[in-house]
Formats: sequence, structure tokens, C-alpha cells
Amino acid sequence: MSQLDRRTLLKAGGAVAAVALTSCSDTKTASAAAPNWNSFSRSLKGRLFMPSTSGYPAAHQLFNPRWDSVQPAAVVKAANATDVQKAINFARANKLVLVPKGGGHSYVGASTISKGMMVDLGAIRGMSYANGVLTVGAGARLYDVHAFLDKYGRSLPTGTCPTVGVAGLALGGGMGIHTRAFGPTCDRIVSMGVITADGVARNVSTSVGPDLFWALRGSGGGNLGVVTSFRFATIPATKIGFFRLTWPESKASAVVSGWQKFAQSAPITSWGNLHIDARSNGTLSIHVLGISTTGNAAAAAAQLESFVGSKASTRSITVKTHMEAVRYLGGGTTSPRTGLLAGSDVLRGPMNAATITAVLGAVKTAARAKTPASAIIDPLGGQAAKQPTGGASWPWRTALGVIQWYSGMAAHPSSAQVRVAQTFITNGHRAVRTYSAGGYVNYVETGRSVSTYYGTSLTRLRAVKKKYDPANFFRTPYTLV
Repeated sequence: MSQLDRRTLLKAGGAVAAVALTSCSDTKTASAAAPNWNSFSRSLKGRLFMPSTSGYPAAHQLFNPRWDSVQPAAVVKAANATDVQKAINFARANKLVLVPKGGGHSYVGASTISKGMMVDLGAIRGMSYANGVLTVGAGARLYDVHAFLDKYGRSLPTGTCPTVGVAGLALGGGMGIHTRAFGPTCDRIVSMGVITADGVARNVSTSVGPDLFWALRGSGGGNLGVVTSFRFATIPATKIGFFRLTWPESKASAVVSGWQKFAQSAPITSWGNLHIDARSNGTLSIHVLGISTTGNAAAAAAQLESFVGSKASTRSITVKTHMEAVRYLGGGTTSPRTGLLAGSDVLRGPMNAATITAVLGAVKTAARAKTPASAIIDPLGGQAAKQPTGGASWPWRTALGVIQWYSGMAAHPSSAQVRVAQTFITNGHRAVRTYSAGGYVNYVETGRSVSTYYGTSLTRLRAVKKKYDPANFFRTPYTLV
């Protein structure tokens, strides 16, 4: 897979819950009776994996091999929503920290937990379609969702990585090539099945549990309950025009400035994300991968070039069917486990010349140090700027875009490798600090305040958290308190 495709697919990011990697056990309960795992296992339709169980090593793996060393006390491979309900009740009764796993792509390994319980939703992936609405289990992966909908000539605005889970993506927002034309993935949710901390199965929508429905659309997973199913309003699966434009490093500042104008002024049918990549020879690679939902990618590319003030040094224009686009953007039908470290900043508006220079400098410094590094900026605006029916807690309606700081690394990196990657991300944050409104919760990172991911939605989110999880059952450094 090319560096371009890997960067593109990973921007979906998207993970389920933003949760802790360490146990939150209470030492005062150490003398309590041990959990009756045998009885619990017999009650499940799915399977229970423990460290002594054959298949446990694979059962607790995430997308990023870096988290392989984290050892949950148990992994529940849930077969249905009732298994999830039983797992929550069992964990609560035995004072175990519980985390859900959808696609397992969380940047901080959020869907695993040392000495706690992982609930894997991967088997809950059934799908049906009727009258423009997709009903889907929370364990479904993006490629499977697109392939299923393609049979009906329909699609969803999503990210791109084929193995990202639909739940994590949608609950945290969900950005992709259709964001400007149709809004983020969370805006397409019609209703959700969710098991809350009290073990109650609920179906929430604009008319039933509207406060929880609002909160779940954009707050990330694992804060307020475990979502087990979705109903989505779909979009047409049309042909898409693609363009890819590359400029020399000498034009980098002009490209960033021009891209910002494009993000503000282009019609909502146009979208393009900007890649600033560190090369191993110490130089920068600058390109924009873009689309037009009308199929006229040439016009979109020409508009971007006019804003940049120069023609691209290389350019390609193609038209792809829905599934051709899905496979192109995701690099295929699946994706291998990949080591990475990443973070984000939400850009409140166009950066000035000094800030653009600082962003380029952060990537350039990484290039000179031979650190794999990319700054990838996805545009917002268009339909993403409008609140959907019933509202959503996703807080970045007025932002220009989201910049992702990404560094690929070995499957099991050394502390030194992690340190240099973190230095790049820290330098990126520093470069845009005066323009950053916060972070994107699907790109959650360690050492960052929870409040920076929720903006003006934070106060109301905390009120909903207190209502549906008053005992703070879903409690980790990354959950709402």
C-alpha cells in the first residue's frame, strides 16, 4: 500500500471508546469474592476468553500491535446485545472496568484494558436495508457496510479504512470524502440501540431519549453506554471524480494557503485533503487528494490550482464507481495491523503565513531526523457546518478543518522511537496553538485534557453522563466526568 493510501485510510481513524489502558480497581474490594467466570461464560451465547483460554492472544489484539502487551482479565466476544447487557451487569457487580471494542483502531488502544473486561462487538454485524435506511450491528466494518449498500445503489458518508468499525467512526463524528456534501457520519444516524451503565437496553432517537441520542452523536464511544446497533439514513452511491495534485516543496506555503481558500470557497460537492509528508531524504512531499461528487474533478482541480496560484507539477484526473472509490481510498478490501502514533488539532479558521511556516517546519524537522511524519488536513464546511435534526454533540460545526499529526512506526517500537514520534506531534500542536479549537475525539491521544475534544458541548455532555451513568461505571482518564 502506498504512503498516500495508508495516510488516507488512517484518517478515518476512528475508534470506539476513548478509554484507559490500566485497571481502575479499588483496593478496598480486594477481599471480595472472586468473579464466577464459569457461570458467566455459560450464560453467554458468544464466547469468553481469559489468559488461560486457547485463542486469547488473538482475541485481545487491536489494530495497532503496540498494545499487544495489555492483558485484559477477560474478553467477551458478544454474539448479540443480550451478551453485552450481561457483560455490563457482570462487570458492574464485580467492580471490573469494561471497555467496548468495535474495529479496535483507537490511537491510544482505547478498546483494551489491563485487568478489566473487553467486550468485542465484532460478531454483531448483521445488516438490512429498506426505504433508504440501513440497519446495522455495531460490529460491522466499513468495507462490508459499503459492499452491502452498493447492492442497493446506496452509500454512507464515512472514513476510508476498510477495517474501521462503523460504531467508533460514527460515535466520534466520522469524516471522509462526503463530509462537505452530506455531513459527518454521526449526522446520518436515525436511531441507536444502546446498553447503558445500569444494564438497561434502550433504543434512542430524536423522539425517545433525545438527550442521550444527542450526546451519542459525536462524543465518542464508551462514555455513556455500549451501542449495539444503528439505523442510518443513506446517500446515493454515485460515480465520483478524483483528482490528485502534487507540487514541489518550494510551493508548499502557497499550496497550504490556496488549500485554505479552497476549503472555504469550493462548492460542497468538492472535497480535498492536504498531505504534507516527511521524506526520508529530508525534504517534503506536498499533494492534495480530492473529489467531486458531480464527477467533474477537472473543474475542482482547476479551482484549487487557481487558489494556489500555480499549476500542479503532476496531476491525475479519474472517475470511479462507488466501490472502486471505496477500494482506492482504503487501499483494498482490508488493512494490515499497523504501528502508529498520532494526534490532532481542529483549525478554527485559516492559518496566517507564520503559522503555515511553523506547520511546514514541524514536518521538515521530522524529515531531517528521518522520522516518518505527516500533517494531513481534512476540510469541513458545507453540510458539516449544519446541525442535523435533533442536534448532535459533535462540536466543530464552524471549524475550517482537522489537521492530523501522524507518525508510522514499528509494530513494537522502542521507547526512543515513541519519543521521537511524540516530539513531532508535540511540535505540530505547538505550531498551530493559536488556531487550534481543540482535538478530534476519534484521534484521541494521551496526556491531553478531555475538555479539548468536546468544545462547547462539554457542559451538556457531563449532564447527560451524570443522568445515565451517575455511579461513573464507564470511568477512565478519557471518559466524561
